[in-house]
Order: sequence, then C-alpha cells, then structure tokens
Amino acid sequence: MENILGIEKPSKLLRSFAIPSIISMLVSSLYNIVDQIFIGQGVGYLGNAATNVAFPLTTITLAISLLIGIGSASRFSLYLGAKENDKARHVIGNGIMAMLISSVIYVILVFLFLTPLMRAFGATDRILPYALQYTSITTLGAPFLIGTNVLSNMIRADGSPKYSMACMLVGAVLNTILDPIFIFTFSMGVAGAAWATVIGQVGSFVVGAIYLKNFKHVQLERKDFRFSLHQTLETAAIGISASINQCAILVVQIVLNNSLVYYGQFSVYGQDIPLAACGIVMKVNSILMAVIIGISQGTQPIVGFNYGAKSYERVRQTLRLSLSYGLAVSIIGWACFQLFTAPILSVFGTGDPLYFEFATHFMKIFLSLSCVISIQIISSGYFSAVGKPLKGMVLSLTRQVLFFIPLVLILPHFLGLDGIMYSAPVADGVAFVVSLIFVLREWKHLKRLEIEE
Repeated sequence: MENILGIEKPSKLLRSFAIPSIISMLVSSLYNIVDQIFIGQGVGYLGNAATNVAFPLTTITLAISLLIGIGSASRFSLYLGAKENDKARHVIGNGIMAMLISSVIYVILVFLFLTPLMRAFGATDRILPYALQYTSITTLGAPFLIGTNVLSNMIRADGSPKYSMACMLVGAVLNTILDPIFIFTFSMGVAGAAWATVIGQVGSFVVGAIYLKNFKHVQLERKDFRFSLHQTLETAAIGISASINQCAILVVQIVLNNSLVYYGQFSVYGQDIPLAACGIVMKVNSILMAVIIGISQGTQPIVGFNYGAKSYERVRQTLRLSLSYGLAVSIIGWACFQLFTAPILSVFGTGDPLYFEFATHFMKIFLSLSCVISIQIISSGYFSAVGKPLKGMVLSLTRQVLFFIPLVLILPHFLGLDGIMYSAPVADGVAFVVSLIFVLREWKHLKRLEIEE
C-alpha cells in the first residue's frame, strides 16, 4: 500500500495531520489550564503560584518525551520514505525501551531532590507547602505523561493523527471531570487537582499503548523491543532541538520565577503576586503555543517522508503552508491577548485587586509581540524533521537562551519588574529575524535540490 504522505495533496495532508495534532496539543495544555482555573477558584492565587513553581517539572518530562518521541517519529518517517521498513520497526521498538528507562530515572531523581527543586524553581515560604503537595503526586504520573507524548508522535508518524488526538483527549476529559469533584466535592485542594491530572495521564497512556499492535505501515515484533545505545543516540540527535527548546523553557521558567520573586519584593505587589500572575499568563499563552506546535507537529511527518523520498517540491509546498497557517494563528492570538486581557484573566479568579492589576499589566506587555512567534517554532520543527538537528537546535535556542534570559537578567536593573515584562517582546522580535534568515536560505536550498532531481 502506497503511503498517502507521498501522493496526497500537501494542503489536504497538512489539514488532516495538523488539526488532530492541534487538538492533541490543546488537550495537553488543558491539563494545566483546568488545574489553574479550579485551583484559582477553590484555593486562591497561592495555589496557582504553586502550580507555576511546579510547572518546570512538567517541562522536563516534555523535554524527555520530545527527545525520544520527535526523534523516533522523524527517523521512522525518513525510513518509511526510503522504503526501509525493517529500520523503521527497530526505531519504534528502541524508542519504547528508551522511554521506559528514562521515565524510571526521572521519577527517582525528582523524589530524591523534590524540596531543593521547588526552592530552585522559585517557591517562597508561603507557596512551598502547596508546591510540595502538588508535585509529590504529579511525579507519580510522569512516566505516563512521557509515554503518552512519545507514543503520540509515533502514532502520528504512522499516519494516524486522529488516534494520536484521541490519546490526549481521553486524559483531558478525565482530568476535567475529576478536577471539580476532587477539589470542591471532596475538599482535596491542590492534591485533588494533582490526582485528577495523574488519572488522566494514565488513561491517555493506556489508549496509546493499545496502538502498538495496530501500526499501519510496519508490523512490530517482540525482537524489535530492545534497547540500543547507538539507536538511542541517533534518535536523540534528531529530537535534540525540540528537547533543547523545552530545556531552554525550563531555564527561562527558573530565571523568570526567581527574578519575579526578587524584584517583586521591592514593589507594592510583593513576592507572591508576580509569581502567581506570571503562571496564569504563561498558561494562557500555552493555548496559542499549543496551536502553533500542533501545526509544526502535523508538518513533520509530511516533510520528513517527502524529504526522504526526495520529493522536494512537496516539502517546499508543505513548509510554505505551515508557515502561513502559523502566522495567521499567532496574529489572531495576539489580538485576543491585547483586546480581551481582563475577561481572559478573570476566568482564573480575580482574587486580590492588586493581583488582578499586575496580571493585566504583565499580560499586555509580556505577550505584546506574540504575533511572530510561530516562525521560530515551525522552522525549528522543520529542520528536525528533515534530519538537520543542528539548525533546529540553534533556532530552538535563539529566543529562549540567547536573547530572553540575558534580557531578563539585564533589563530589570534599569526598569524593575517592567524590565522582566519587556524582555519577552524584544526576544520574540530578534528570534523572528533570525528564523526568517534560516527559512529563506533553506527555501533556496530546496529549489536547488528540485533542479538537480
């Protein structure tokens, strides 16, 4: 059976792959957003601040899952395009084993260093008890979260984006149903939100694991499920850019949280309000990011397969479409952030008037140039998918590490808390320019390859 990735119209393919991927990413972001909404209403802004402090642990799990998941899925697509099905099978089996091993190591390390980690992530004395209660439970679900994200990428690469979406949807539905029951009916507070999240993650993983017996283009055998360090390193080399992007986000979160606590103490807002407000704004922004990352993930199997098959015109068409869609979405998101700031924030609870005042100000400035972030995200994912991880890694690092972190450390010396806020749009603007240069050069390269073919 001929793979539709090589024959179907690129625009139709992108819609069929990107839409389920977008829904999957939106559903994934709902885990944290739903928690924030119910915790904000049932516990207050200190509870929301605790989930913000705990969020770097989620970022670490995503970094692990993208390293293995994106790497495995991209290699799988490339081998399918080159009609090397045996190698494609081995990539999947090794990816599953790497996922299991890394999950166990992660859980052990987090429990060994949980309190120091919470302090390093910015927890104040008032927030720490909530953060420890929340993370001691959600860490138990980390292996299932890692597993779901790895399997989701593999399933999408096999040409089943709707099933990949269903994996995430099951968990989100469970989480959304259980959150109010545990928090309000059983009065479990942040612990209730944590248990709802874990149960949802287990549900998603089970649905994903069932697919292992139903791959479309390969038939997995028991002998394929063995760990190979060489295979894992090759997979990691492809997935490193997406993973490093998450690691960069982790560093940003730590620097941002600690900067807000430090400079907040010199303002009328204190330490806790900036930390809580930042968490809400980051979660709101994650909705826009989810759509853009969904477009990027939907693009990757298409460009990976066709690049492996040397169908460079189809690669170029898909890249152009994904960048256009991403830009349109980011502009719509930016308009919502700027025009409907107060209504959006009120969903998470108004709380202290001082808190709401700061959150509104923070959101307007921090996301003031979010209209151009899609170019960097989609181009980074593209380079990973076509086997150019170094370029993907460089683009992953531009916004977060090379620009944003230095600005967060420098600007507050002159502007106080406002300096932290203005660091984001400046970093977004510079990263957009760098990404555009990379994309234009790649576009010319693809045209040359077309002519040579």
